[in-house]
Amino acid sequence: TRELLEPRPGQVWLLVTSAFHMPRSVGLFRKAGFEVVPWPADYLSPGNDGPGIRITQPAENLSVSTIAIREWLGLLAYWLTGRIDEILPGP
Repeated sequence: TRELLEPRPGQVWLLVTSAFHMPRSVGLFRKAGFEVVPWPADYLSPGNDGPGIRITQPAENLSVSTIAIREWLGLLAYWLTGRIDEILPGP
């Protein structure tokens, strides 16, 4: 992608992807030389959920936990292998 688009200094790119893996995507694009503005989409929560688990929804709890663990492990693995420069790239 970098070779195809040839990002230049001062160019700003809009990065649209699922909110749950935006930090990993931001890290990858920054490492490739893109200055990005994160534009998260496809949220898994309406934004007004509190912390904790839903006692009546064990399957949902497992699903959301699996996604979160996979993303955190992905961030750690990418950082340890040098694919991203920060373990939790910010905006």
